[in-house]
Amino acid sequence: MLTANNPVAAQNVVRFNMKERIFKLEPMVEQSITLYSTDGWMLFKGSDEAKRQLDTDKLQAEAKAKFQAEIDRVSSERREDGVDVEPPDDSRQLRNQFNFSERAIQTVNYPLRDRDTFTEPPPTANMSGTCNQWGIYDEYIKDLERQRQDEALKSKGGKKGQQQQQQTNPHGGAHMATLVATKTEHIPVMECDNLKQSLKILDRMVNQNMFDEIAMDFRYWDDTSDAFRPGEGSLLPLWKFMNEKAKRRQVTSICWNPLYDDLFAVGYGSYEFLKQASGLICLYSLKNPSSPEFSFITESGVMCLDFHPEFANLLAVGCYDGTVLVYDVRVKTEEPIYKATVKTGKHSDPVWQIYWQVDESNRSLQFISTSSDGIINLWTLSKSELVPECLMKLRTVAKDLATGEVTEEAAATQGPAGGCCMDFNKMPGQDSIYLVGTEEGAIHKCSKAYSSQYLSTYLAHNLAVYSVKWNPFQQNSFLSASADWTVKLWDANEPDKHQLNFDLNGSVGDVEWSPHCASIFAAVTDDGKVHMFDLEQNKLLPICSQKVVKKAKLTKIVFNRKQPIILVGDDKGCVTSLKLSPNLRGKINQS
Repeated sequence: MLTANNPVAAQNVVRFNMKERIFKLEPMVEQSITLYSTDGWMLFKGSDEAKRQLDTDKLQAEAKAKFQAEIDRVSSERREDGVDVEPPDDSRQLRNQFNFSERAIQTVNYPLRDRDTFTEPPPTANMSGTCNQWGIYDEYIKDLERQRQDEALKSKGGKKGQQQQQQTNPHGGAHMATLVATKTEHIPVMECDNLKQSLKILDRMVNQNMFDEIAMDFRYWDDTSDAFRPGEGSLLPLWKFMNEKAKRRQVTSICWNPLYDDLFAVGYGSYEFLKQASGLICLYSLKNPSSPEFSFITESGVMCLDFHPEFANLLAVGCYDGTVLVYDVRVKTEEPIYKATVKTGKHSDPVWQIYWQVDESNRSLQFISTSSDGIINLWTLSKSELVPECLMKLRTVAKDLATGEVTEEAAATQGPAGGCCMDFNKMPGQDSIYLVGTEEGAIHKCSKAYSSQYLSTYLAHNLAVYSVKWNPFQQNSFLSASADWTVKLWDANEPDKHQLNFDLNGSVGDVEWSPHCASIFAAVTDDGKVHMFDLEQNKLLPICSQKVVKKAKLTKIVFNRKQPIILVGDDKGCVTSLKLSPNLRGKINQS
């Protein structure tokens, strides 16, 4: 059945009534649809506008005929009288005096709107006090004594001025004596320590309100779907740590503070030889993800850093130009307390790894650094400078194809081997054993007691080894990650063959064991993915492979030793925190 209603027209149009201040349903809805419309100069004869135009043309014709008849009459009369008749000058006549159009427009009058503002009155308080004549007199006397004391200290010095002031005013009382003995220092308001502490607390409160949902996820989130998929897990992104200074820099190192579980240091530099600039060190806290707590700028790019396990304020830093630095983060200045120079024997190539060591003999502060120049140095902090000691000189090795044994004779003319990474055994009694990964793809097992030869050599990878990590729970198991897209699990007693091999389809930037479970480890690749493995669940495939960044390469990863979170850094200067689902945590160590 055909009807005049438009089936497409909305039937529930609601508009806000400004007068009544409520939403009302529109009773009338436009039902017509315009299929074609155009503007032109033609008019219908039966329309009102066409009739008005015809009337106007008729009036103009009548006026013209009347004017012409008047001219003809005057001309005929003059001809009868014998007067020459000149054509009338109608130049001054108003031509087309009836040819005009009247146009008008009517605009929509918007309804009146009433706007009101309701504010709460500011809090008021009644204050009262009494003032008498002797109170005013006493205050004037105190001010005069204070002025005299300042003048005496400026003219005659501290002690003489104080003695003279005490002699001139022996009956000033205990309060006067205090004013005479001490001189108050004027501290600017913006530099006051109390104000800085108050602003810091206020900043923490603002950040807590801004990131309230993330803080709740950090505290209470647990993926309930893990109960139905025992061999899988997931990662929940939490905070992102970045600032303006870190832009156009790459995250080269991340290290947790051993004393404060929420504080960590991030080193920024560049892995590219042609894009070297100044370095940056930022100390972030999980309580304030919007800005770093402290920041230090170095002359060269930062490649590695490490906190002292006992003295948490000492931070050792290795730079791209071979310099090693030691900062005291409590001082909050950009100048390091120790710095290795060319005179003191710094490295000639970038320092890729640095570790603090405890000297059991004389309890001195020491740390070890490895560099691309093939030298592993032991640095001792003396009273005024860093004292280096060569711990090991790395040499390239070759494998005899006939016997299959690793020899150093064939590589004697190839020069030293460049060290890329290192790690010390964390088991009791094995703290002198360490591993060194080289640019040639070999891994050397060394000891601080033997500096002339390797304990073992593992021909692990075809490209540079970016990371080696001992298992914190087993003294003979370690991982290696390389640019050849693989992560390998080794038994330290079997250097000829790896135990497991994992192909991650991308260059592996870093690998890290979980501090909570002996079978869990994680690796990051340059395609922006984090790969989590649990050897107890699956020895071939990762239980979680999740892409956490877009258009960026992941460079570093580190676990928190108490909380179930990890930090990953990328080549865009951003550090992302991720929370592990229950299947990825293992058994959390709460001690």
